[in-house]
Amino acid sequence: MAINILEPDITDRKIISVSRKRQITIPLQFYNQLGLGSEVECLLEDGKIIIQPLHRGSSEFSVEILRELVSEGYSGDELVKQFETQSNNIKRAVTNILEEADAIAAGEKPAASFDDIFGSED
Repeated sequence: MAINILEPDITDRKIISVSRKRQITIPLQFYNQLGLGSEVECLLEDGKIIIQPLHRGSSEFSVEILRELVSEGYSGDELVKQFETQSNNIKRAVTNILEEADAIAAGEKPAASFDDIFGSED
């Protein structure tokens, strides 16, 4: 009885360099095959880094933003315009938070303590 051991397809394996800034270049064939855009999702799973397409089909905040805008009386084209503005504001805020977290992790910026953010109980 022969045992068939599944091995990864060698054509789906590339060795890539990591720069001093911890940056990598995704091989073009992988980039095209996965339909990657300007952002990807990066996960750490079982000791492996997984880079996969980022699907933002609907923002986690979309329903909340829409409810708030409708309660404020927006509708039609004005609702769409305000929704787009609010969504962009959230994207910018998240980007700023991630950039600040990276700067703190790299030691370029000091981290705030719990008391700095919420005040002390004194």
